[in-house]
Amino acid sequence: MDLASELVSQGVAVDVRVGVPETPIEAGVAATVVALKSRVAPPDQAVRETLQSASWFSASAPKQIFYKYSGSFDSTEKGNIGCCVDALQALTQADRVLFCPTHPLNERTVYNGYLFFGQRLVSDSSKRYDPLTPMTEPDLTKVLAAQTRVAVGLLPWRTLSKGLASMQEATDRLVAAGRPYIIADAIRDEDLDRLAELTVDWPLVTGNAMIGAHLAKLWRQRGQLDAFPLPGSLQKVQGAGAVLAGSCADQTRAQLQVFENHGGQVLHLDLHAVMAGEDVVGRSLEWARARLGDVQIAIATSSPPEDVFAIQAKLGRDTVAELAENTLAEIGRGLVESGLGRLVVAGGETSGAIIAALGIKKLSVGPQIPGKIPLAYADVGRPLGLCLKSGKLGDDDAFMERLQALETGQP
Repeated sequence: MDLASELVSQGVAVDVRVGVPETPIEAGVAATVVALKSRVAPPDQAVRETLQSASWFSASAPKQIFYKYSGSFDSTEKGNIGCCVDALQALTQADRVLFCPTHPLNERTVYNGYLFFGQRLVSDSSKRYDPLTPMTEPDLTKVLAAQTRVAVGLLPWRTLSKGLASMQEATDRLVAAGRPYIIADAIRDEDLDRLAELTVDWPLVTGNAMIGAHLAKLWRQRGQLDAFPLPGSLQKVQGAGAVLAGSCADQTRAQLQVFENHGGQVLHLDLHAVMAGEDVVGRSLEWARARLGDVQIAIATSSPPEDVFAIQAKLGRDTVAELAENTLAEIGRGLVESGLGRLVVAGGETSGAIIAALGIKKLSVGPQIPGKIPLAYADVGRPLGLCLKSGKLGDDDAFMERLQALETGQP
């Protein structure tokens, strides 16, 4: 969703779909974003859904296909970034592909091919302990090389600093040397401006949402958006609000603590009880319905790394992930059926599971505001306000603040 919100911030009208689209592209939009739950899916499924989606919007002859991934460049050890880009490269016949996960505002930067979280290598950050996609290797050329048979090269920062001509020459040399997959260094917004200028006419680009925003700025400057209407404004959503947290990121757990410190009530779920067949969903919904509209509530499977590793060792990593996602998805569906109007979800996989459980196929997305998590809206027979956030992002007060923003219509 962050890519769509970055495009909206640049004045790009966007058609946002969830899952492989089934209906035609909306008229009057300049870009289409398809959100797939493919980060940790089996590689064959990820490739299949990626190609199905690409084929859907290829009917409109897009000028460029953009494959978006997290600023942490994470996927499973089987590697869904590499295999999906391989499929898109074959489809587009692109002779070179850029990989740019940099997001300066969130302190995700790449230098000499190494990914940094702030001043630390990603392998020294909390991302090392991600229960689904731990990042223990900071050299992105190695991470990508393990996921593809295509040779990987590096576009270093010293080349970016010399300007467009030097960047074009460097990428030409990499392609001639048989290294068409190019990890790009970038540490500042100015670097993203230069990379966007380099790649604006390439048929296939990959990266974090921020490089997408810089590409959109160029579309505007070139007049390519002049024929399209501007995005619509945000709406206010009434009704009770709730938080569902499936991420185990340090930041999500800090946000839950702040939420509780400011009067919110938090129910922590026991996955052992779920595994034992207890009616955790029913009890959770009973707990929530008794409080909806009176206090802000959150329901969470979030746990410290040591607890996550312990239950994974007992039940298996994939089993634990599926239990957590499915449980929160059922709770989310029950809350919406009970009249919930506003929902904040922490965790990318959790967000995907909840959206799927609600049967949502289309979203309206608000703009990206620096330092905030973007908002979205879905039609579930009535307006449902959503904030779907990565577990590691957002200020400490994000849960309370985003619930209030959905109610006031402020981005």
